[in-house]
Order: sequence, then structure tokens, then C-alpha cells
Amino acid sequence: MALEHAILVSLLEKPGSGYELARRFERSIGYFWTATHQQIYRVLKRMEGDGWIDVREVPQQGRPDKKEYSVAGPGRAALSGWLHEPIEPESVRHDLAVKIRGAAFDDPAALIREVERHHRAHSDRLAHYLAGELRDFTGPEAPAAPGDAGQELQHVVLRGGIAYERMTIAWLDDVLATLHRLRAGH
Repeated sequence: MALEHAILVSLLEKPGSGYELARRFERSIGYFWTATHQQIYRVLKRMEGDGWIDVREVPQQGRPDKKEYSVAGPGRAALSGWLHEPIEPESVRHDLAVKIRGAAFDDPAALIREVERHHRAHSDRLAHYLAGELRDFTGPEAPAAPGDAGQELQHVVLRGGIAYERMTIAWLDDVLATLHRLRAGH
């Protein structure tokens, strides 16, 4: 997937400024695709040049006007074409897994801190995802929109992120138990 496709999806969900788009990447699109502010602005400029998006100036009180982006016909066509193309299943490239295997040739216990750090990071991400799910889909403040394809598809992607983090945490628990057992055996 190219960043362009993630931007098109976000702008079809709701037009917005580059800043608003970057915030969405931090808040929800980042569940499955990350990009820096600089990357987003660079790609927006290219997409505008290619005619994929329209830009309008929005006046603001006490601040410079902002640019609001929305998807143009060619951008919608590009997204549709991409949606109909097959993609290959993703391969996992996992540096930590290689380190864990390599620890057999060094001191496996030396990896405990690193694995614990990864465990905390994944636990924090899971907590963030669960809070987002409560806020956006299941809590009392969540918009009630049964049958809304956009909401349902956003939620199923989030549930995938939640399942992935839970699986990763369970695996890291297993790794830690193994490392502690190996340390005790030496």
C-alpha cells in the first residue's frame, strides 16, 4: 500500500487540512499505517499536482487561512483501481525474533530487559487501541450508526489491531518465561 491510498481513504472519510490528516494518522489510521507530518505534506502536494485531490482555502479568525483537502474524481478512480488489485500477503520482518534466536549463541538472559521493553510498548498500544474502541465504537459516547459501512470497517480494522497486540503480548510472555527459565538453569 502506498501512503497515497491511506490518505485517499482518510479524506473520503472526512475532508481536512494537512494538520488534521496528520492527527488522524496519529489517532486512528496509525493503527495500520504510519506516516510523519513531512511525508503527509509531501504526498499531498504530489497528489494535488496529479489531480487526485482538490484544495480549497478556508479562512480562519486570527490565524492564517488553512488548506482543506478533499478527494477529486481521479483520486477516487485511483483508489478504486487499487482496491481491485490483488496484493500479496505481508511477510513478517521481526528483528526481535532474530535477536531471540541469536541469544542461543550468547547470554539469553541479556535479552530480558529488551523483551520487557517490547512488552510495555505493546501493552501501551493495546491500552490505546482499547480506549479508542471504547471512545469510538462501544462506549456511551460512541456514535450509534449500525449499518454504517465506514464505521463497521474502521472497527474491524481496529479489532484486528487489538487481536494482534494481544497475540504479541502473549508471545512476549512466553519469551520472557523461556528466558527466565534458561537463566535459572545456568
